[in-house]
Amino acid sequence: MTALEDLLKTKFRNLNQKTIINLIVTSSLINNKLQKRLKQYDIAPPQYNVLRILKGQYPNAVSVNIIKERMMDANSDVSRIIDRLYKKGLVLRKECPHDRRQKDVTITQKGIDLLNEIKLNKYEDDLISALSDEEKEQLNQLLDKLRDYIYKE
Repeated sequence: MTALEDLLKTKFRNLNQKTIINLIVTSSLINNKLQKRLKQYDIAPPQYNVLRILKGQYPNAVSVNIIKERMMDANSDVSRIIDRLYKKGLVLRKECPHDRRQKDVTITQKGIDLLNEIKLNKYEDDLISALSDEEKEQLNQLLDKLRDYIYKE
């Protein structure tokens, strides 16, 4: 049992606190599993996130600013992530024809092949298989509702 799991066994001030701690612990567990899985491929979760964004736009190039907007972690240093992916041959950078200050990025075939090899979709399916489809729908609705409220604050 990890320290995070021990945290869930403590007495909480109220249901609100327990819910927040539960969300944090579950998110952390999922992130740790994801990191472990991606480490086998020498890829960090933010790098994986960038590759998925680029694959979704392939064969079109994407500006660094658009990638920043779509990142799961808004604090990610996208330029540095792209530099690392470029050094691995997973992305290409080119000057934007309309704005020389802007760099456009595309995923390479090597990057696409790596995403296909990682097969994270099956891994994600296995990770959430403890829940029925109805429970997944309910969880998604609740998380959407919570996120909407947080965005409005």
